[in-house]
Amino acid sequence: MIIAILALQGAFAEHQQMLQRLGVESFLVRNINDWNKPKDALIIPGGESTAMMKIMNDEGLTEPIRNAIREGLPVFGTCAGLIMLDSDHLNTMNITAKRNAYGRQLGSFYTESGFEGIGTIPMTFIRAPYIEKVGENVDVLAVVDGKIVAARQEKQLVCAFHPELNTDTKIHEYFINMI
Repeated sequence: MIIAILALQGAFAEHQQMLQRLGVESFLVRNINDWNKPKDALIIPGGESTAMMKIMNDEGLTEPIRNAIREGLPVFGTCAGLIMLDSDHLNTMNITAKRNAYGRQLGSFYTESGFEGIGTIPMTFIRAPYIEKVGENVDVLAVVDGKIVAARQEKQLVCAFHPELNTDTKIHEYFINMI
C-alpha cells in the first residue's frame, strides 16, 4: 500500500511520520509529476485551504485530484483538507464546512471525545472548521459540543481536528482499513 500526501503547505510531514509508525509507505505530492506516481490513497493535510487551492491550481493538480477522488481514490482530509473536499472547493464530498469556526489561533483547543467505531480519541483543534451541513450518503462519525467534527462518505474521510499531532494512531488505522 502506498499513500500520497499533498505537500503544498501545512502538516504533511506529521502525516508522513504517522504512516511510517504504522509501516505504511508514502510519498509527498508537490506537482503533477509527483501526482502521477502510483498510489492507493491520498491524504490532504491541515494548513490553509485558500493557499493550498491556489497552489493546486497553479500546479495543475486540481482537476486530476478531483477526478481521482470522484473515481473512487480513498482520501483523508484533516482540518483544511476537510474544507477542500466540501461543496465549495473540490466538491467531492456532500458536506458544507464552516471555516475557522472556532476562531483564531487563541481559539485552538484539545479534547477527548468519541469517534464512531473507534471509541474515545484525542482531538487537537487548531483554527479548525466544523461541518455545518451533511448531505446524502454522509455518515457523521464524531460530534464535539454539538458540532460535527468528523464524517465519512464512501471512501472519503474528514476530520476537523489534527490526529497527526497526537500519538494515537487509531484514525490513521481507520483510514488504512478503508483503503
